[in-house]
Parts: sequence; C-alpha cells; structure tokens
Amino acid sequence: MPSAALPVPPLSTATDVSSVVASFDGTTLAFLGGGSIAAAAAVLSFADPEKRRQLQAEEVGGGDKEVVREYFNNSGFQRWRKIYGETDDVNKVQLDIRLGHSKTVENVMKMLTDERPLEGVTVCDAGCGTGCLSIPLAKQGAIVSASDISAAMVAEAEKQAREELLQGQSDGKAIIPKFEVSDLESLEGKYDTVVCLDVLIHYPQSKADGMIAHLASLAEKRLILSFAPKTFYYDLLKRVGELFPGPSKATRAYLHAEADVERALNKIGWRIRNRGLVTTQFYFAKLVEAVPAT
Repeated sequence: MPSAALPVPPLSTATDVSSVVASFDGTTLAFLGGGSIAAAAAVLSFADPEKRRQLQAEEVGGGDKEVVREYFNNSGFQRWRKIYGETDDVNKVQLDIRLGHSKTVENVMKMLTDERPLEGVTVCDAGCGTGCLSIPLAKQGAIVSASDISAAMVAEAEKQAREELLQGQSDGKAIIPKFEVSDLESLEGKYDTVVCLDVLIHYPQSKADGMIAHLASLAEKRLILSFAPKTFYYDLLKRVGELFPGPSKATRAYLHAEADVERALNKIGWRIRNRGLVTTQFYFAKLVEAVPAT
C-alpha cells in the first residue's frame, strides 16, 4: 500500500541553504557563494575529518557511542540545553536550530493526536534529550517512558518535567514521564508508539538498519523517526562543513537516504504511512511515521 503524504505541511522553509553550511552541533560553519560548491568539492579529498573522529574516540576509550555519551554529558549538554531551552543566550544559528527542532516536535504531536487523544497511550521517547517531546506528550495524558544516553540530559529533562507538570501548567491529566539513562540498544518493553527524533545521525547506515529493527520491535502500532536526509547536495554540504572544525568537539554526523530507511522498515514488515521534511536555514530533518504492513 503506498504511503500518504504528511498531513502537515513543512512548518518552515529553507531561506538560503545554498549559501551556508552548518555542522550538526550548530557550531561549525562554512560560508559558500553560489558558485563555490563545486570548488569546495574538489578539495574534500585533502581533508581528514575521520582522523579527527578517531582521536576523539581514543580520548574517551571507545567508538561512536562513547564519543556521543561523553559529548552530551559535557560540552554538548551545555550547548544543546541552551538550544532546546528558552534562554536568549543563543546565537543566530542556535536560534534557527531551536526553531527547526520545535517544528519537528510540532509535526510529531500532530501525527500522534490526529487519530485519537493521547490519554493512556504508551509512548517510548528514545533519545529524549531535555524532554522537548516527552513533556508535551505527558501534558496530553500519554504514559511516557523517556531515555537518553546522557545522564546530564536525563536529569535536565526530569527537572523540567517536574517544573512544568507539577506546578499547575498542565490541565491535571499529565503523568510524570519515567526517565532513565540508556542507549537505544538497551531499551526494552512494548509501547503503543516509539518515537526517536534526531538520533539516527549518530549511527552509520550499517548500524541504523539494526537499530530501526530494534525500535520497531518495541512498538505495537507505530514508529516515528526523524533523521538528516542524505542527498548529494546535503552530503556535500556536510562534508564541506567538516573542513572547518570549530573550537568545540562534536560527534560524527551520519546522513541517511530515505530509500535506505524505507528499505530497512520494509525488511521487517513495516511500511511508511506518513512522511515530511522540516527545514530551516540551519536545520533539516526527514520525518517518517511507519506502521506494521499487515
């Protein structure tokens, strides 16, 4: 059965992506003129971002997962807490990424509430960050199990959830989410819906297939994923951005072709029902909602 178009139009549009390259932690920028893309591509082979990533892994004594955990427990936590929060202490890039991420959350909430109210629905928020999705879900009465690889993120999410849900900001039907520190591989249980936003960027496609299968095994009715789309253009922009590493360390960023994600879902008996794209000047994410094929 063919998938339907996302019933929500993109809530923001790219304004000048062709002139800006942004790395996925929002700090590494390369400014390119309209005719500079081809010239930049010619020098990509002289850069060695892989070596920089290997050094990061060696420093923390592991691979991608250890680098991600270390980053989001330290400098990455400070950076992304500001981006996901409401503070005015953010630059233009961070503010734009905040807008893009909030649009993704809004799209997900519309997907989840279109069919029926969320009260009593069990939801696994895998990679919850500071609770940007978990808290709105709880306000709608969903029973939320939220997790993140970063203990710092989980502590912040739980703090914000208690502040918002226990201080009269909800309508009384909210249940405090259950928060835990966990990587995606260790998640267990069964849920009506599993949501994993902007986390697959930390997994190469070879591992993403297995992770998608694992997340789907936890979902009874639907799985919602967002990921950085891999197209020739976006892939080139990301690679050019790696030529200009900023002063702070970031995690490795993996893009995923929509066809690869769909193939991984089809392989385990799931199909994409809704899909959409959220873009701002510095943020782009493909959003898919998958359900069992039968």
